[in-house]
Amino acid sequence: MDRGPAGVGPRTPGVRGSRRLLAAGLAVVVVLLGVIAVLATRLAGAPPAARAQAATPGPTPTATASLTVPDIYQRVAPSVVIVRTSRELGTGVIVADDGTILTADHVIADGGTITVTFADGTTANATVAAADPKLDIATLTPAKLPQVVVSVTLGGGADVGAPVVAIGNPLGLTDSVSAGVISGLDRTADTDHGRFSGLIQFDASVNPGSSGGPLLDARGLVIGIVVSLAAPDGEDAFAGIGFAVPIGAALGGGNGQGPGKGPQI
Repeated sequence: MDRGPAGVGPRTPGVRGSRRLLAAGLAVVVVLLGVIAVLATRLAGAPPAARAQAATPGPTPTATASLTVPDIYQRVAPSVVIVRTSRELGTGVIVADDGTILTADHVIADGGTITVTFADGTTANATVAAADPKLDIATLTPAKLPQVVVSVTLGGGADVGAPVVAIGNPLGLTDSVSAGVISGLDRTADTDHGRFSGLIQFDASVNPGSSGGPLLDARGLVIGIVVSLAAPDGEDAFAGIGFAVPIGAALGGGNGQGPGKGPQI
């Protein structure tokens, strides 16, 4: 038997094995540290945007996201037209790809020649395809169309307190935009042109010349056609209350009743 120095028992073979295992373990640790260092260097060299994208994926946009007022204006302005007769100035909005225009009936009710001016400057005569004096809504067919016809997207229901945008030609100031909220639903208004019910009440600024223009929700969908404003003491100027026919009724689907729960188009 192999013995060690005097006074020491036999040599233990396991000592050499333990030393070999320790050396192998240290080698593995060194390799792992090297790999970690390389990965850290590569990550540090990546662009900040790439690191942020890898760490926190961005939210997926939804079809129901609200738009800003400038976004709504840019989207809808190409669909808004000026409507003129010999005695009236109003607004209209293209609601179909064939150029069909919705406007307020009182704008064109006096008869005579009707002209419409599109957003690109194209001017054309128009004829009345349909009119409903009880709703104060008329449909026009232009004799000529612009090179590019841009129709709006129609919406449906309206909620009290929801934001709205109106685009029109108040007091001849063409292509004007204003913003507010829905103040009430199923309102009745007495005007020079009759008594109308089932209206959307809103506080976005409108004035003579705005009639026939679109009332839009926060997604840029048309939920109503502007027809009148409240004029206390006979003053023909905006007093903080405007009215619009719900789009469902304006398209013939609601007979002027209800708060605007028209077709979800």
